[in-house]
Amino acid sequence: MTYSGEVTVGGPADVHELKDLMITKIAVGPMDNNAYLLRCRDTDEQLLIDAASDAHTLLGMIGDDGIASVVTTHRHADHWQALAEVVAATGARTYAGRDDAEGIPVPTDVLVEDGDTISVGHVRLTARHLVGHTPGSIALVYDDPHGHPHVFTGDCLFPGGVGNTFKNSRAFASLIHDVETKIFAPLPDETWVYPGHGNDTTLGAERPHLPEWHARGW
Repeated sequence: MTYSGEVTVGGPADVHELKDLMITKIAVGPMDNNAYLLRCRDTDEQLLIDAASDAHTLLGMIGDDGIASVVTTHRHADHWQALAEVVAATGARTYAGRDDAEGIPVPTDVLVEDGDTISVGHVRLTARHLVGHTPGSIALVYDDPHGHPHVFTGDCLFPGGVGNTFKNSRAFASLIHDVETKIFAPLPDETWVYPGHGNDTTLGAERPHLPEWHARGW
């Protein structure tokens, strides 16, 4: 089956099968949050990005193999509603951006800085600190050695724009700067983008619209 990245709450997960990594996407909760389960095909180790809501559904997706780690992309409550229950059930190590960890009511085992590496089995993800939606938001970049990169952007980049900066012009300037310099500049158009809500996109689909985003200020 071809991966589309189109999922709905209560519906089935969608699986993106790469040579070294399997990415399972599911939508959960009243705000249609995306959660992503990454599985190293070599070791079967698993990592969850955003235990957003509905622990029962997330644990069902995780299965009996459990998870080694769970990464929270940022401190907003809709992205960690199921974190405590998932961690209690799996014993997973928790990761979050250093500047957002205090806003997450589950202890963070590893405070993440810009450029840090997070591993799932033999697969390496690079954290990018993107300031503006929250002070400590992080994106995770997987530079697939067999194809194009993949980036999990939390609420910092969506189809059609950057994340909400709540009409704060300084926050918007910071976020679009970080997204441009740390995501768009180093990564090619083929890069697949997995956001915290809604459908996926690619950097190539969004890049032509950057001047529009600057002009409108959100």
